[in-house]
Amino acid sequence: MANQTQHSDICIVGNGAVGKAAALGLTQAGLKVTLLCPAAAPVAASDHWDVRVYALNHVAHDLLSSLRVWDALDAGRVAPVAAMQVHGGHAADAGKLGFDAYGACIEELAWIVEDRNLNRALDTAMKFAQNLNVLHGRAQALQLQEDSALVRLDDGTALRATLVIGADGAQSWVRAQCDIGLDYRSYGQKGVVANFACEKPHRGVAQQWFVGEQGIIALLPLPGQRVSLVWSAPDALAAQLLREPLPALAARLEEYCLASLGHLSALVPEEIKAFPLTLMHPHSTIAPRVALVGDAAHVVHPLAGHGMNLGFGDVACLLDLVRRREAYRDCGDSRVLERYRRARKEQVMLMQLTTDGLARLFASELAPLRLARNLGLNLLDRLPVIKGKLISHAMGK
Repeated sequence: MANQTQHSDICIVGNGAVGKAAALGLTQAGLKVTLLCPAAAPVAASDHWDVRVYALNHVAHDLLSSLRVWDALDAGRVAPVAAMQVHGGHAADAGKLGFDAYGACIEELAWIVEDRNLNRALDTAMKFAQNLNVLHGRAQALQLQEDSALVRLDDGTALRATLVIGADGAQSWVRAQCDIGLDYRSYGQKGVVANFACEKPHRGVAQQWFVGEQGIIALLPLPGQRVSLVWSAPDALAAQLLREPLPALAARLEEYCLASLGHLSALVPEEIKAFPLTLMHPHSTIAPRVALVGDAAHVVHPLAGHGMNLGFGDVACLLDLVRRREAYRDCGDSRVLERYRRARKEQVMLMQLTTDGLARLFASELAPLRLARNLGLNLLDRLPVIKGKLISHAMGK
């Protein structure tokens, strides 16, 4: 197919879960879609637990259910979150804030899903999608025209579409081609992830500790007596954690969770990974004939676990607006794109400000701030109306 022009309604650049969900949703809406992604080796079947997990909220659940992907997940590897406990530290006087599904009159607050489980379900669904062309190649140039956009590949192939969706991650090629400016800040932290077996049942409770200069520790429930660690650790500490054997890391964690989870032991095979934590805010999520979704459109601190949820929220919003557009407008019409930009601006900005503010607030070890934080957490825990609003926001409602 080299040196030919292929036509579709929408061209999606990216090979992550957000881009795949967008491809499925748009094809199910009756549109012809090309998904451009680099060739990747198939993921080998494994019973080992993936260290990269997501806490998917109700927006993500509803989107994946509508795409008939949720029921394709391996349900035995999905853990519902029944409650969440937030600790201002591990000292006896540390503030605490608790959320639970029962108090919110819902069955689950969220669901913990492995990256591998999610992408396998999406890949399976794409095999049965009509009007979806998955093309492996490398984009070389993007030309934006009045009525369409043209993506040129390095083998000479050209992809013409009325809308190009950039779902190609934080280092988005599509965003760069559109000359969209970017506000960027490194947190000087890495997200250290690993999985452990716990001596006591976690009962579906996610726990999070703000531990000052040592960062933020989260232990998320996995099926059975297993938990997944996400430690937002300063770079120097993260490097140390990566050098240590996992039993040493387990001993560090037991300082916080021994009473609730008992002793921890690393799951076999022992695996630990880390990824840099940054704040990214593009100056726009749209350009002529282009929309950005997922990490291409925003990157937030993972303390609330909502990076993937924001991406699925982008997809759900864009799908709705494309479906409801006027008959005389195509998918990449400027009015449709402007509606998308406005619809997502407030929620994304609120999440970025909230996570960034909390990360800064809880990083300080100043005694007055530490006291104020603990008092604030304890006060919030006694205000059910405000807690209910926080839960609704976390659910994406």
